Amino acid sequence: MTRREMLGSTGAAVAWMSVAGGGAHAQGPALRNMGAEPPGFPHRNRAGGFDILEHCRGLGLGAVRMSLPSSELAAAHALRKKLESYGMRLIVSLPAPKEDRAVEEYEARVRAAAEAGAVTTHASFTGRRYEEFETFEAFKESFERHQRSVERAEPVLRKHKMKLAIENHKGWRAAEHAAWIRRVGSEWVGACYDFGNNISLCEDPAETFRILGPLAIYVSFKDMAVQPYEEGFLLSEVALGDGILDLPTMVKTLQQKDPNMIFALEMITRDPLTIPVFTEKYWATFDDSYSPLPGRELARMLAIVRANPPKAPLPKVTGLSPAEALRLEDELIDRSIAYARQHLSL
Repeated sequence: MTRREMLGSTGAAVAWMSVAGGGAHAQGPALRNMGAEPPGFPHRNRAGGFDILEHCRGLGLGAVRMSLPSSELAAAHALRKKLESYGMRLIVSLPAPKEDRAVEEYEARVRAAAEAGAVTTHASFTGRRYEEFETFEAFKESFERHQRSVERAEPVLRKHKMKLAIENHKGWRAAEHAAWIRRVGSEWVGACYDFGNNISLCEDPAETFRILGPLAIYVSFKDMAVQPYEEGFLLSEVALGDGILDLPTMVKTLQQKDPNMIFALEMITRDPLTIPVFTEKYWATFDDSYSPLPGRELARMLAIVRANPPKAPLPKVTGLSPAEALRLEDELIDRSIAYARQHLSL
């Protein structure tokens, strides 16, 4: 049975999961500095029984971001042994403590991450700012709460010599994010630099890169395409090389900063995101003094959108069966890995 035939039904798509981790994807030696993240596998995860570590290994990737199932040190040691046998590195998803009473459990999980050999922990604190909050005051209170969480986390991170990479997750513009990290003033706190998220906040990708690149501990790696629509513009992850980002230059520059930096692929297969910059709600969380978004930057973003029509129709999963969505996910990830092998030194 061919892969196309196997993916012809929902039940068969689940069966494909048991064999997708080997051979066909790994065309060449492992990509030591390239990994993948859970958000990049929504359809495979939805089908059930998904082991992201084994899948990344089968894709020929040298790193994985995942959550630890517990803070048990025996489990952490077993995971480390497995990773070392695979020649892979680990990033651990671990939220910072929201309350003082959560610090003890947070420390147990940081200790487990260290015992598992994690390069860094990762946290993303927000959803899409323009969707999550109705008012500027609500955004400000949220941002300040997240800053207090990191203040609680930093002494634990310092004690266990474990880093925290804070992702720019469509919550803060780069200047806000960078100013926060610099206020923390700790070698153990830096950025998970996402290549595409801040486009949704009307940032020229080159400007986001200029501000957050120097603070990056590791990278959430993707390419992005844009397209106008009546209330603003559409934003979509696309296979590496199909979008508007200068990936070779960005990767090379970050590798000059840290030759061992991990680039974790986040090719999310979904409908395009709507960025409704022509609506009142979009602007509700911006304030000229605390959190500005200058009109010139909106104009610059709209000019980028107009100047960069998609090379192909943006990926879309509405109307696809689960098997078809999974097949599209596999295709986009495979194409991204092939591009990385051919054009990037990972």
